[in-house]
Amino acid sequence: MFTKAGAQGNPLLFILTDAQITDDKFLVYINDLLSSGYIPELFAKDELDALLGKVRAEAKGAGFDDTPDELFSFLLDKVKKNLHLSLCFSPVGDTFRIRARMFPGIINCTSMDWFHEWPRDALIDVANRFLAEIEFPEEEIRVNIALHMAHVHLSIGEANQEFLLAERRHNYTTPTSFLELINFYKMLVDSKRGKISEQIIKLETGL
Repeated sequence: MFTKAGAQGNPLLFILTDAQITDDKFLVYINDLLSSGYIPELFAKDELDALLGKVRAEAKGAGFDDTPDELFSFLLDKVKKNLHLSLCFSPVGDTFRIRARMFPGIINCTSMDWFHEWPRDALIDVANRFLAEIEFPEEEIRVNIALHMAHVHLSIGEANQEFLLAERRHNYTTPTSFLELINFYKMLVDSKRGKISEQIIKLETGL
């Protein structure tokens, strides 16, 4: 990605989720990249020289001197312009707080974009969209189920606040929890309909 963004000038977005970080050592390199735009010893000397050779003509055209330091500076400018990192971390638990303290680049060199809870209308729209795959006798049933799913999800959020006050412990519901609820309902409907169809066949034809 560094070569593509720097030498070739391709715009890239590198997305990393906290679930992919199996070792906190990964964040040493991410922190270096965020802080300075470069990871020390990323390339061997001959590889770096070849990389600088690829941008030499472009750097001269931009007014940079033909020296290793100037060429490297031009390469870094291109990387900073074309290579962007998107870190998708959950604030649940202590992990994010500890990592932010150990690797300050995660906070100091990024722009935070907090994802908040979905509003009621959004929950209803999402439920309706996924429930469209299920055949219901009447459209009103689908609408009511979507309304009920949104109500259940929001009521859990309210219960979480009561739980925090009573037990001093956090419990979280996320959009993923809502999607899992919908998928579980779809799976349950398929399972029940399959059993009912099997019973109908047994009644019609005998065991």
